[in-house]
Amino acid sequence: MIKNTIPIFGKTLMAVLAGVLVMIFIVEKASAEGRIEGPKYDADGQLLRADGWRQWIFIGAPLTPNSLNDGKAAFPEFHNVYIEPKAFAHFVETGQFPNGTMIAKELVSVGETEAVSGTGFFQGDFQGLEFAVKDTERFPDEPGGWTYYSFGHALPYEKQAKAFPTVSCAACHQAAASFDMVFMQYYPVLRAAKPK
Repeated sequence: MIKNTIPIFGKTLMAVLAGVLVMIFIVEKASAEGRIEGPKYDADGQLLRADGWRQWIFIGAPLTPNSLNDGKAAFPEFHNVYIEPKAFAHFVETGQFPNGTMIAKELVSVGETEAVSGTGFFQGDFQGLEFAVKDTERFPDEPGGWTYYSFGHALPYEKQAKAFPTVSCAACHQAAASFDMVFMQYYPVLRAAKPK
């Protein structure tokens, strides 16, 4: 009797262990897929440019052209703004930007002003790439843990960038951004996605 139950017990144990291993694999895979890509830095602490930002979630394209600002706009380009998809998913679920959030802002010149649809402002050429990064672990003393970077104003963009001093970007965001250092007042995609 005992001899007959050992093989059955062994097979049952093996099946249970296999099932447990499959469940662990599924949970870890789901967890990895849900993780925010997050910022990566080089040995000198410079932010490494994340690739594929144009495939992130597009949240808006603010424009303050020279022609509407007496020829002296501080930022006369289109700003095509994207957020890393998993950070966006977290924001949709919680209404908060998680640690590791990256927002890319690609500057695009104002091109032609006439089109078949009429007179207006149309995008020209890429002319700069900047990132905002929320990293409270690395930058606990920065407002909200946010830091700002420029990868240059000509193609190809640089592969790494140093953080701007707080007074260069963070001070303006702190004073005027409507939510957690982000100018949500200019991004209807974020406003619509924020849980009520």
